[in-house]
Amino acid sequence: MYMISVSVNHHTANVSLREKLNFNNVDMYRVHETLYETKSILENVIVSTCNRTEVYAIVDQIHTGRYYIQRFLAREFNFEVDEIKQFTDVKVEDDAVTHLFRVTSGLDSIVLGETQILGQIRDAFLIAQKAGTTGIIFNELFKRAITFSKKAHHETDIADHATSVSYAAVELAKKIYGKLTRRNALVIGAGEMAELAIMNLKGAGVTDITVINRTLERAEDLALKHHISVGAFSEITHYLATADIVISSTSAEGFVITKDMIALSHDLNKNRQQVLIDIAVPRDIEPLDTVDSNIFIYDVDDLKGLVDANMRERQKAAALIAERIPNEIDKHNEWVKMLGVVPVIRALREKAMTIQEETMISIDRKLPHLSDRERKVISKHTKSIINQMLKDPIKQAKEISDDKYSEEKLALFKEIFDLEVTSDYKTEAAEKKRHLLKQRFFLLDN
Repeated sequence: MYMISVSVNHHTANVSLREKLNFNNVDMYRVHETLYETKSILENVIVSTCNRTEVYAIVDQIHTGRYYIQRFLAREFNFEVDEIKQFTDVKVEDDAVTHLFRVTSGLDSIVLGETQILGQIRDAFLIAQKAGTTGIIFNELFKRAITFSKKAHHETDIADHATSVSYAAVELAKKIYGKLTRRNALVIGAGEMAELAIMNLKGAGVTDITVINRTLERAEDLALKHHISVGAFSEITHYLATADIVISSTSAEGFVITKDMIALSHDLNKNRQQVLIDIAVPRDIEPLDTVDSNIFIYDVDDLKGLVDANMRERQKAAALIAERIPNEIDKHNEWVKMLGVVPVIRALREKAMTIQEETMISIDRKLPHLSDRERKVISKHTKSIINQMLKDPIKQAKEISDDKYSEEKLALFKEIFDLEVTSDYKTEAAEKKRHLLKQRFFLLDN
């Protein structure tokens, strides 16, 4: 069994490509189950955010696992497998585990140390758990990665002086206008990113903020919460014509602001500067065909370098976190190695206790007049003998897990003690998969 990660992210693909490879508005339970039904996959978790779509999987073979994951992505997004290969980053074993820890900690984000990704990884893991596509390894590993990241954010300055994409958007507006206290802003969308944008705008001194959203009730809730104005989405062109700063973050599949709308807005205010910042994937704002010196349009890719002195402090914190990750990898590897030993130790204990139970039955038969107290004393001492006898063999079995010849030595160990080990990780994972698929097909048939 091997761990593998297949990732499309801001390192491997630009925003126009990433927005085509995003599971936005897709039934994540379905895609988890679809991948899980694929050959070679023993466990899987799928993460899909604005800036990355990643598959983490436990596979029985690296090459076949990688191929079937890439084929899965190709089929889901209507690409050829060879095309998918060009912009996926594939990592295996320790590199894949390291990647998960770096992503969860915010070390691989466009804005270093952002905390949103931690919640997104947690949510993806919980969906996978509910879909039944995780098992012993991922249930342990993802909990370990989430716990590590929470602790890292608490113990370092990585999350101080927020520099999320929304924060970077406001910082960009400052670079154009200077102080923002006399500027007004339009925020399009009512999700988490939009709310962060509102909070960062208010933090920068903007008091005249209007929020609009296709679902008016959500915009009203956000406006009430942050004491700002709310507008009707149908009047977007009107609000666009009067806004100094526009930050758009919706989940729309098409452009929310078209170039014709921008042109109409600036016909009404020809000499006015305007900053339009698109933090959505897919993009909300249509790129202009020609450059207008008074119109500044930016998308998420343009925000990569917009980090001030706070980022230097975050980089120091990130270095400290990165130094801790190898130790976590070692702990994980030790735990995984023990997975092969645990069934053997369990079989040894079960065999020993069976012998003890059979011995007590024999004693009861030969000494029927023993009192309950005498029987308990004998049982206690025979169990004590067994535990003392097992102490060294169990210690040796645990040490075998860290040996490069562990498989051969474990086989010899089982032969010496005549152990029948009928269960291991791969067998249990395959059996779980067969059972789950059988249940699903039964439900489909009915």
